[in-house]
Amino acid sequence: MDNSIHVPVLLEEVVTWLQPRAQGCYLDCTIGLGGTAEQILKSSTPDGVLIGIDLDPHAIAHAQTRLQAYESRVSLFCENFQRVKSVMTLANRDNADGILFDLGVSSAQLDRPERGLSFQQDGPLDMRMNPTHGQTAEDLVNTLPETQLANIIHELGEERYSRRIARAIVRVRRQAPLRTTMDLSRVIRQSVPQSYRHGRLHPATRTFQAFRMAVNDELDALKTGLDEVVDVLAPGGRLCVISFHSLEDRVVKQTFRRLAHEAPDHWTILTKKPVSPSLQERRVNPRARSAKLRVLERTPGWGDGQRGHA
Repeated sequence: MDNSIHVPVLLEEVVTWLQPRAQGCYLDCTIGLGGTAEQILKSSTPDGVLIGIDLDPHAIAHAQTRLQAYESRVSLFCENFQRVKSVMTLANRDNADGILFDLGVSSAQLDRPERGLSFQQDGPLDMRMNPTHGQTAEDLVNTLPETQLANIIHELGEERYSRRIARAIVRVRRQAPLRTTMDLSRVIRQSVPQSYRHGRLHPATRTFQAFRMAVNDELDALKTGLDEVVDVLAPGGRLCVISFHSLEDRVVKQTFRRLAHEAPDHWTILTKKPVSPSLQERRVNPRARSAKLRVLERTPGWGDGQRGHA
């Protein structure tokens, strides 16, 4: 995995909103290859510290290599961001001055066929962010009832042909289990109308997204993770969340609105509308085209030990 090919999305905007400073503590809940983390460390010279979390052990290993020049200022944890408080305890920190979530899948992960995340390369039907434990997409595809498959594809993939795709999966797996990404992609393609096969999106895009999100329990993890970080954000601290599709963005928006509504003296939404990448960034980095950044601030001076949604 080459660090040079990884382009962090909305990098300048995130750093501007987080306002990294010396002596500050920053929490990157999805550190990936460490591109944004590196900029935060540069901006918080000489003694700002960064705590990085990622469920993907490969990402942690590469971030460690990338950030080795800042070794004394960095603590990395291969963990689910649902357990932010536990990570902060292990890092011997009570709170963070800035917190970042950069959700979704990186191009580096998509480019590894063995991860099973891409319908454009043949690989095992895995899709786990941490490939060492948990159910795989192969498990779900070959064991879940048709109705449950259709619900996953419809609700998490927002796929209008969810029932047709689920029906086709069940029909094909009766003959032989679906083992690879190409197996699943082929079934999807053959089950949808001819016109749908040649649209703007590959016909398997939404279904693959749905199974990835189901395998990794992404929406529930996000809800829990946001509730966790609310408790560790320092007074005056900012929470930045970058999402890449409507389901994630809806969770972030609703969480921010709930906090600001229930405790308006304690929480301020700084982005009334989500921040989108510039046209120039979208041209340089096509992955950025659907990114949305939302920012929440904990009121300066609000005492520790109080919760906005208590």
